[in-house]
Amino acid sequence: MNTLNIGILAHVDAGKTSLTERLLFDHGAIDRLGSVDGGDTRTDDGAIERQRGITIRSAVAAFTVGDTQVNLIDTPGHSDFIAEVERALEVLDGAVLLLSAVEGVQAQTRVLMRTLRRLRLPTLVFVNKIDRAGARSTGLLTDIRRRLTPDVAPLTDVTGIGTADARVTVRPPGDPQLAEALAEVDPEVLAALVDGPAPTPDDLRKALAARTADGSFHPVLFGSALGGQGVAELVEGVVGLIPPAPSAEGTGPRGTVFAVRPGPGGERTAYLRLYDGEVTPRQRLTLLRREADGRTTEVSGRVNRLEVIGRDGPLTAGNIAAIGGLGGVRVGDRLGELTDRAPQFAPPTLETVVRARRPGQAAHLRTALLALADQDPLIHAGPAPAGATALLLYGEVQMEVIAAMLAQDFGVEADFEPGRVRFLERPRGVGEACAEMPWHLGTRYWATVGLRVEPGPRDSGGLFTYETELGALPRAFHQAIEDTVHTSMLAGLSGAPVTDYRVTLIRSGYCSPISTAADFRGLTPIVLRRALEASGTRLHEPYHAFETEVPLDALAPVTAELASFGAEFTGTTPGSSSWLITGELPARRVQEVELRLPGLTQGEGVWWSRPSGDRALR
Repeated sequence: MNTLNIGILAHVDAGKTSLTERLLFDHGAIDRLGSVDGGDTRTDDGAIERQRGITIRSAVAAFTVGDTQVNLIDTPGHSDFIAEVERALEVLDGAVLLLSAVEGVQAQTRVLMRTLRRLRLPTLVFVNKIDRAGARSTGLLTDIRRRLTPDVAPLTDVTGIGTADARVTVRPPGDPQLAEALAEVDPEVLAALVDGPAPTPDDLRKALAARTADGSFHPVLFGSALGGQGVAELVEGVVGLIPPAPSAEGTGPRGTVFAVRPGPGGERTAYLRLYDGEVTPRQRLTLLRREADGRTTEVSGRVNRLEVIGRDGPLTAGNIAAIGGLGGVRVGDRLGELTDRAPQFAPPTLETVVRARRPGQAAHLRTALLALADQDPLIHAGPAPAGATALLLYGEVQMEVIAAMLAQDFGVEADFEPGRVRFLERPRGVGEACAEMPWHLGTRYWATVGLRVEPGPRDSGGLFTYETELGALPRAFHQAIEDTVHTSMLAGLSGAPVTDYRVTLIRSGYCSPISTAADFRGLTPIVLRRALEASGTRLHEPYHAFETEVPLDALAPVTAELASFGAEFTGTTPGSSSWLITGELPARRVQEVELRLPGLTQGEGVWWSRPSGDRALR
C-alpha cells in the first residue's frame, strides 16, 4: 500500500479541522462527524483546543483510498504557533492549502504559500465554505493569482455559490484555461499551443500531474467541509496528483521527530516520520541532535511502544508512528543522520515572567515550564528573580494557552507579567580579564581565573572553550567555571541577555586542599564582567517582517505612520482596490501600529507580522 503524508494548512478559522473531520468520516475512519464548536473533533483532542476551538498542536489521523493510505497532519492556523506548522512541513509529501471563499486570501495564507513554494512542496488549493453567504469564486481566483501565485487554475466550478444550494462540477479534461495556465510552467504544453497540434486531454493530465508534483503549479478546487461538496474531488486530486512517499526499506532507519507529546508519569510520545528502513518494537534507537553551539549529541532508548498511524506491524519507510521509550527526545531529533532539511525560523521575541499563584508551587511551576520548553525547543524557560521563571514566546495567545496547560495538565495556577520585547547584547570586540588567588581584584576566592570574551558565530548562542592545559584543574572546577559563564551571560552590561559569544578560559589555578568549586563560582562572574566591559557590547532589538493591505487612498498616511515608527519598506504593490505594503519594523512598535491602523484605513486595513531576526539598536 502506498502512503501519502498530507498537511492541511490555513489561516485560523478557514476550516482545517472541519475538513479533516469530513475526510475521515467520508472514508470510514470515524463513525460520526465531530464539530469544532461542539469540541468533539478527532484531531483537536486536547482540552484547551476543544475549549478555544483552535488547533494548537499538529495531530495525525489516517484514512484509506483504494491502495493509498493518506496520513493527515492537521496543523495550527494562528500565527503564534507558526513554528509548529513549519516543523510539520519537512515531513510532508504534499499539502492542501485551505482558503475561505468568504474571507479569501488572508495574511497567514500568503506566508504559508511562500513557504510551500520555497520548499517546492506539491500543493493543492481548496476553497472552502462555498455555501456561506458572501462566498466568491471568480473574484477570489483573481486574488489568488495576484496575492498567492499566478500559476494556478481551477479544476472545478461552482453553481449557486454563497447559498445552501451551492454545488461543485468538474471542469472538462481539455479545459482551455488549464492549458493556458500550464503553458506558463510547462515548455511542452507551451510548444503544443504555439506550434500545434493542440495538447490532448491526456497531455494536459500528464502535464498537470508533473507540474503539481514538482511544486511549480497549484490546482484549485472548490467545496465545503461542513456540507461535503467538492471533498470527493479534492481527495481524487490529492491521490492522483501528489506522488506517494518513496520507500527504501533495504537501508538503515532514517527519520525525523516532528512532534512530542507528554504522557502519564512523564513519559514522552515521539511522532517519527520514517524516510528509509524499518523500526520494530523493542528496537534500540539512537537519535542525533545538533545543539546551538554546533555540537552533536545523542539520545538513545529502546522502543517500548510503537503505534503506526493507520496500520499494524512495524514502522516502514514513508509512514508515521507514535513511539514511546525514547527518554529526553525532542522535536527536531534525527534518526540515522543529521540533515539540513529542518526549517529555519526566528526565535521568539516576547519575554514574560511567570510566578506561581501559590508560593509553595514555585518549584512545581518551574518543573512544568521546563517540561513544556523541552517539548518545544522554541519555548525558552530560564530562572528569574524571587523564584520566578522567565519565558520566551511568540505572542499573547500562546501565553494564554500555556497558562491553561499549566492549570489543566500540571495543576499549577500561574500569573504572567505583561509580555515585553526581549533585547539582546552581543560582544563588540575582544576583551580579557584575570584574577589571581587569593586577594587580586579585591576578591577573597582561592582560585585563579582568566577569561577572554569575543564575538561568536551568528546564532551560535554561547560557546565556552579552553586554552589552558587539560587536567590543570579538577573536573568539578572546570564545570563550575563553564556553568557560571553561561548563567552570568543571562544579564549583560545593560541587563539584557548576551548571545553569540565565545568565552575562552586562558588562565586557571587552585590551591589544594583549600580551593572549592564555590570559589570558582564566586570569582568567575567578577572576571567575566571585567572581560565583557573590555570587549564592549552592542544592544540588539528584534524586528518583525510585516505585510499590510490598505485602501488606495490610505497609502500615504499609512506609510508615513510606519516610517515614523522606524519601518524599512521592501515593497508597495498596487491592486485593483488596495495597496500591499511590505517591510520590517522594530518589534516594540508593532502593537502601536496594529492599534493605529484601523483609524488610518477606516477599519479596512489588514495587518500581519512575524519575527524576522534582530538588528543593532539605533
